[in-house]
Amino acid sequence: MTITKDSIIGDILDADRTTAEYFIAMGMHCLGCPASRGESVAQACAVHGVDPDELVAKLNAHMSGK
Repeated sequence: MTITKDSIIGDILDADRTTAEYFIAMGMHCLGCPASRGESVAQACAVHGVDPDELVAKLNAHMSGK
């Protein structure tokens, strides 16, 4: 799975639950909430003041290490 800024958080978590640590680290503690699962990476980053390109790079590095 390749993650982009448009990827939906719920889809990422469904593909690999261990990615949750990256979202929690950015202050997104509501991962079980239906609204947050439906957000894109870019939307979540905008709300939490995180650089989406940096998070996407971290997530893709994590996924490629599997």
